[in-house]
Amino acid sequence: MSAEETSVAAVGPATAADVHRPQMDGRTPLLSVRDLRLRFGGVKAVDGLTFDAYPGEIISVIGPNGAGKTSAFNCITGFYRPTSGDILFDGESIIRKLPSSIVKLGMGRTFQNVRMFREMTVVDNVKTAMHARISQNVFDAILHTPRYRRVERQCVEDARGWLDFVGYSLDEDLLASQLPYGEQRRVEIARALASQPKMLLLDEPAAGLNHSEKQDLIALIRRIRDMGIGVVLIEHDMGLVMNISERVIVLNFGREIADGTPDEVRRNPQVIEAYLGAEEGEES
Repeated sequence: MSAEETSVAAVGPATAADVHRPQMDGRTPLLSVRDLRLRFGGVKAVDGLTFDAYPGEIISVIGPNGAGKTSAFNCITGFYRPTSGDILFDGESIIRKLPSSIVKLGMGRTFQNVRMFREMTVVDNVKTAMHARISQNVFDAILHTPRYRRVERQCVEDARGWLDFVGYSLDEDLLASQLPYGEQRRVEIARALASQPKMLLLDEPAAGLNHSEKQDLIALIRRIRDMGIGVVLIEHDMGLVMNISERVIVLNFGREIADGTPDEVRRNPQVIEAYLGAEEGEES
């Protein structure tokens, strides 16, 4: 974590006037989070989070460790059951759905710590994301019927296409455990895209990447956005956040204190005080 990010001052709850909630020209949001709350005993991990996310939009969620970012992601993707509130995806409440069901509805994600099947090949890792949409049965799989072989060939072709899309350039038959960290990140994103998401949640995708790899990541996220896929990312790299984001949501102690364009957030007094450790009114 950078020196800027470690200089965090406690601030009080945001008022309605503090939080900018943009309306996307009357468009219907793909994801709507409403008064989301998550408690672990007496700890408020997420405390009243509310925001909308739209197709073809890049949103960054920022805040120090413990601000509630990953907890919110885990609620949205079904890994945690919120204490209260609601989450609508494509007009349907997903608050009680399992992660596998949420993936089928069109939400993909990656994780802060890369989660690969380490003893599977690169192409097989990507193929695992397609299983929810593959029409196969036990008879086909056991006997390797023509239909089974046809579907498998298509899966391999699609997996190769996604690997090419994310810029993977090594041998597709390498085991995931043999890959450099940056290539593991690429394969994880390819796997998430192979599930055919309408929205992609990326948890610290730039963590551990060098400068060149971060530039490639920025270009990749923009290509994903240009496909009409909504992108919501958690990220600590403020240079990347301000470069790529169309909107930035700022959390502190589980609460949202700002939601606006990078320039609006950069100039927000509460954000300056809480995350940059600067005096109010000081130039960023």
